[in-house]
Amino acid sequence: MTQRSISLANLLLIAMVVLSIVLLWQLQSLIVTLMISVVLAASIVPIVDVFQRVLHFPRWLATIFAYFGLIAIITGVVLIIGPTIFEQVERLVRQLPKFLEDGLSLVNTAIVRVTDAKPEILLELFDVQSITGWAIRSSQQLVLRSYGITRGILGAAFSLVLALFVSGYMVADSKTLVRSIVQLFPQPWEDRLAAQVPIVSQRMGGYLRGRILVSTILAVATTAGLSLLGLKDFAIGLGAIAGVTNLIPFLGPILGAVPALIVALSQGGWLVLWVLILFVIIQNVETYVLDPLLVGTSVGIHPLFQLLSVLGGAQVLGVIGALIVPPWFAGASALVENLYLRPKRIAQAQQEREALTVSVGLPHENKQKSE
Repeated sequence: MTQRSISLANLLLIAMVVLSIVLLWQLQSLIVTLMISVVLAASIVPIVDVFQRVLHFPRWLATIFAYFGLIAIITGVVLIIGPTIFEQVERLVRQLPKFLEDGLSLVNTAIVRVTDAKPEILLELFDVQSITGWAIRSSQQLVLRSYGITRGILGAAFSLVLALFVSGYMVADSKTLVRSIVQLFPQPWEDRLAAQVPIVSQRMGGYLRGRILVSTILAVATTAGLSLLGLKDFAIGLGAIAGVTNLIPFLGPILGAVPALIVALSQGGWLVLWVLILFVIIQNVETYVLDPLLVGTSVGIHPLFQLLSVLGGAQVLGVIGALIVPPWFAGASALVENLYLRPKRIAQAQQEREALTVSVGLPHENKQKSE
């Protein structure tokens, strides 16, 4: 009878788990929207706090003012430089096979001049059409993953509007929302989790704000540098590509430099060397100046973990995952650090002090007993 009841309980548990997984799968679009909303809310909270403190606005009015101000700025920037970026990127994709062929031909000619290799050796080793097709297909797969999650273009637009609305509500009524969530946990976890909310919000928002600001600065610097070097026809598009790819730690700067190097290589001369030097300088400025200054060590994530979170997010959710998973990972790392690792270290240090006190006190007690 006992074995039968245990088996029935196990079956019910398995059925509940399966149903939960199916339900979460059906609600994946809503879950992604909520994830985006939380990241947006964490990113804009400091701006709303400034408006509320400086302008003495009510919380709800400061939230509306901040959101509409940011939307207006982004819309203006897109309307001003968006058409140029799209036109240059489209032209770059269309001419990329020709640039590759021209660049490989120039490299092949240089190799033939200094060695006894037969002509066209590089063109035989590298299939330009295959390389170009692979790059385009890989980019399309990332976009299609996001496209499938958001249920198409209209679904993506609706999800973005919904995420903005939900994040605005989170910011405007954050205290009530946090209190209603943490009270579901027993004490002392209710107070502990409530205390971690500002820290997690700072980690998540700080990561996204820092990465976007650094990438924007690098996009402008790349555009200006390529224009000065003579690549004005593609400078804005290549700068935009470098800025977007720079959101990816480690691999991002390399991916952003490749299109510019291909275009420069097709032009011949020393241009490719100067473009390479430009990207090396920009990458060092980012690593040693911009990242410590704008992203800072307060985010608390090792660069390798940033890379893994970006790759994992891109693998599951495409472009959207590459942008929103790292901030969530930053927030989770704050919880693990403050709720588990730090108490563990404190407990270990206390045990070591107690052990040291006991070891020091024992000889003194033995001496007293002998007397």
